[in-house]
Amino acid sequence: MAHIVVIGASTGGLPFAYDIKKTLGKNHKVTVISNNPNFNFIPSNPWLAVGWRSEEDISFLLEPHLKRKDIELIVGEASEIKPNDNQVMVGDQVVDYDYLVLATGPKLAFDEIEGLGPEGHSVSICTTAHAESARQKWEEFCANGGGPIVVGAVQGASCFGPAYEFACIMDTDLKKRGIRDKCPITFVTAEPYIGHLGLGGVGDSKGLLESEFRQRHIKWITNAKVTNIAADTVTVDQVNDEGEVIKTIEVATQHTMLLPAFKGVDTVAKLADVDAGFVNPRGFVMVNDYQQSPIKDNIFSVGVNIAIPPVEPTPVMCGTPKTGYMIESMVTAVVHNIEEMIADKAPSHIPTWNAVCIADMGDTGAAFVAMPQIPPRNVTWAKKGKVMHLAKIAFEKFFIRNMKTGNSEPAYQKYIFKMLGIERLKKK
Repeated sequence: MAHIVVIGASTGGLPFAYDIKKTLGKNHKVTVISNNPNFNFIPSNPWLAVGWRSEEDISFLLEPHLKRKDIELIVGEASEIKPNDNQVMVGDQVVDYDYLVLATGPKLAFDEIEGLGPEGHSVSICTTAHAESARQKWEEFCANGGGPIVVGAVQGASCFGPAYEFACIMDTDLKKRGIRDKCPITFVTAEPYIGHLGLGGVGDSKGLLESEFRQRHIKWITNAKVTNIAADTVTVDQVNDEGEVIKTIEVATQHTMLLPAFKGVDTVAKLADVDAGFVNPRGFVMVNDYQQSPIKDNIFSVGVNIAIPPVEPTPVMCGTPKTGYMIESMVTAVVHNIEEMIADKAPSHIPTWNAVCIADMGDTGAAFVAMPQIPPRNVTWAKKGKVMHLAKIAFEKFFIRNMKTGNSEPAYQKYIFKMLGIERLKKK
């Protein structure tokens, strides 16, 4: 009997646990280690941060759903990984494994910019707890009549989509409250242009998002290095194409949300003390084509915590996002590769890293398809419309239901995506 341990139970770890258990059956053991007893649907955090959702709408307890699938749950912080002993420490508890899957998500590097984050002078939508705190501050902001807003993503960030969503969602909510005219919005981003998204653009994402911002009277500052965030000011160094500072801008604000750069979580980053080849200098996990560690072949990684280089040089550092369907393709590949290794075969499944993203804009939405996500691509397009707003709402309900039932890819979903030419695994 093999024991498969996964650290993390979010949009990568939980689907993996369900899929590997379904694939291997009752003769093998699956254990999930999570520092959170709940599953939180992170893509809904922008809605939570303006009061359009509650925590209860987008969260549920993991234990009863995992137990029903005969998957063990350990709630606690994985404090140490011992790859040479095939062990994970959760406090004083020793968890032995045959195969380890790292789905930890990132560490939020708020400390890299003075005043950034919930402990400073900006709110966050990176976690559900952060978004709930942001909702409370949003209600206070609106009750006091509003004021200038700064939203965006700082240098080194790799997750730009939620910043665009949140800017448009705030715009829509302020219009509903009748105080949009009191709230000038400035979008501050490390991207070289609006719609870059850390991907060099997707289809006509530049024109689409610039047009959307113009219609909503949202100003923007690109090629921006945020140097300081105060209670009423965000200070930005704007650079030219050579990365040289051309001006320093102080933007007035009464409500600030800037997405931070990511790093590898401390427990994973400490693997560098075992062997430098486990992680890169930011603490992200190095993987080969099979999502497998080049140092220990029984360690795999999926999701935001893997190391991917930027897609292209930019004047200000922009990371590469790891999006939902891309992560799902990683999960499927790792499930089959572990199955092969248990059968004494070499892993052979390579994820496509295709990206299918739906972004909500409050009263409309946009869809982006990049196949594969990292250019050059076979397929790339971007479309906007009211139906995309409705599709994002439907996807939220659909994904949460799948995570409760333990079926991460229903047959009809797989069939529809296959008809569209969107598949999780590369053809052999």
